[in-house]
Amino acid sequence: MSDTLNERLNKIMPRITSDEFLSGSGIGNEIAFYIFDYPPEDELRVRDFLRTLLEHIPKQRPDLRVKHVNLFDFVLEYLRSRNLLDKAIQMQREKGDEALQKALAGPLHESKLGPLFADAAQPDQHDLVIVSGVGSVWPLLRSHTLLNNLHAVMGQTPLVMFYPGRYDGQSLRLFGKLKNNNYYRAFKLVP
Repeated sequence: MSDTLNERLNKIMPRITSDEFLSGSGIGNEIAFYIFDYPPEDELRVRDFLRTLLEHIPKQRPDLRVKHVNLFDFVLEYLRSRNLLDKAIQMQREKGDEALQKALAGPLHESKLGPLFADAAQPDQHDLVIVSGVGSVWPLLRSHTLLNNLHAVMGQTPLVMFYPGRYDGQSLRLFGKLKNNNYYRAFKLVP
């Protein structure tokens, strides 16, 4: 893992536990969405870091109510609850990825998942929502369109998305290669 990434990871805990960050100070009337982008080849290291971060937040800020949502687990649970998971696995085996993606486009449409995400994240009962699993759930779920559908449901609760790719403040590039539509409503968590 690069020294630069280590330096950036080390800035996360003080940033997300600060009163300024949690209150949304300094962002005007913008939505409190933040992206922590990182090289996709460092995914496993970032996952380890995230586990450690989630363990240490209660030790540093016992009063801070944090919810972690892994998008891959979220989608699996949703498909399971609709009795679609086994059918989806079967379809993928028999007809391939393209057919599966087309079949799940309706059930996994971001406009439907936005309110379900809010039910899972419960932003009104938490001070911070952390999102991971972006790369694992692609291409079934596109992070930029999900974010667009979360504006109305997150309220003032800050959301931090760990993103395996690049975010330049204007657009997201998943895995550093796949350009999504422009998304400029989030802030970089740390430079």
